[in-house]
Amino acid sequence: MNFQSKIRVRISSCGVLGLFTLFTFIIIGCKPKEKETEAVKTIPPNILFFILDDAGWNDVGYNGSEINTPNIDQLAKDGVILNRFYVAPTCSPTRAALLTGMPASRLGILAPISGKSEKTLPSDLITLPMALSKRGYETALFGKWHLGLKPENGPQTYGFDYSYGFLHGQIDQYSHEYKNGDASWHRNGQFINEEGHATDLIGTETIEWLRKQRDTNKPFFAQVAYSAPHFPLQEPVEWINQYSDIKNESRRKFAAAMGHVDDDIGKVMKFLKTSELLETTMILFMSDNGGMKSWYPNTQYNGKHGPNDVLGDNTPLRDYKASNYEGGIRVPAILYWKGKWQAKVSNDLISVTDVMPSILQLAKVEIPTSVEGQPVFDFIAKGKAFENEIYIRGHKQQSLIKGDWKLVHTPFGDQEGNYELYHIVKDPEEKQEVSSQNSEITREYIQILNQHILKDSNEP
Repeated sequence: MNFQSKIRVRISSCGVLGLFTLFTFIIIGCKPKEKETEAVKTIPPNILFFILDDAGWNDVGYNGSEINTPNIDQLAKDGVILNRFYVAPTCSPTRAALLTGMPASRLGILAPISGKSEKTLPSDLITLPMALSKRGYETALFGKWHLGLKPENGPQTYGFDYSYGFLHGQIDQYSHEYKNGDASWHRNGQFINEEGHATDLIGTETIEWLRKQRDTNKPFFAQVAYSAPHFPLQEPVEWINQYSDIKNESRRKFAAAMGHVDDDIGKVMKFLKTSELLETTMILFMSDNGGMKSWYPNTQYNGKHGPNDVLGDNTPLRDYKASNYEGGIRVPAILYWKGKWQAKVSNDLISVTDVMPSILQLAKVEIPTSVEGQPVFDFIAKGKAFENEIYIRGHKQQSLIKGDWKLVHTPFGDQEGNYELYHIVKDPEEKQEVSSQNSEITREYIQILNQHILKDSNEP
């Protein structure tokens, strides 16, 4: 559904309280001090990320899904729909790119960090929360981390003042254990035991931190990273019953997980509104990768969960999570800032690596030299054109998106493998492979792709 024509944003330059204050200064013969006025002008916005886990292109209502997501849809109606927003094909690489502003392959992170892996973010990088802290931000992460599986490699090591949730990539929604039984649920790096569904706990902790624990004299950066709708699917019956019209049991439970997390997003949004924080908070909604097709576990959770023959829906995009075709890397995403950005659909080419420099530009923070993405939010808000080049390397494929074209490389072991070229603007479903008809473009894109690969870390 196209909401663009229905939106009208009112911008009020002066409220009643502001007029009263100005009148008072005139009456008593004073004026605000220049330093204080400048301080007010330069107060940076609060920033809040909503990140879903494995939500596909057609798993949100505003993209035509059978799943009811009214709160996400409201963000889409009132905000900027990022129609060409790209991430990595799996979760850990996307989260690494989000917090560093560079392709995760530069860090040697090509796939989910799992099992007993010692893989984590390098300790010498300036992350997004670290950079924001220099501007006086208070930073917090709620929910999924997945960039280090031990407390000493948790969120607080990389710039978050407060952290709560789980360290691993997937958890039992109620016991909060990893698939092999490892503890994962923590608060500030200390493992804890709590009762409740992960979706509810993450939202509740977010609101409590915003209400009681943060320093209200500082701007905040909060990353709210849900476990939903990632398996295992363990939704309360009241959510499952809302989708009795979906015949496939697995898809019905997946829809329940989406409905549940949408409801929780609505609770956080309601708190921001009632606490008069909405006008000063920039919000980004996104999924960490495309929807997953199915899940057939063997030994995970001692066989308590699954199998799931139908999970996410990326229709009409091609393929699923872990793939570099559109279904794996092009995800639902929305920008929202009440009273600042007019509602519209943006077809600009945007990467998850662009988020960090865009946020830092908004907050008037120097962008670290390690960042490869570019600040684009201001261009999008003002409707200005910009060029972008998106390189994505997963553990199965690599891709390059530039202008109207997309190159996909599928290696065959140690062999060169297969190169495919698509006119991604005319053919977003990637039905027509056109490398033979566009040999010069193909050669150019292969050269650029190989230059990127040479820059990547060779560490396992």
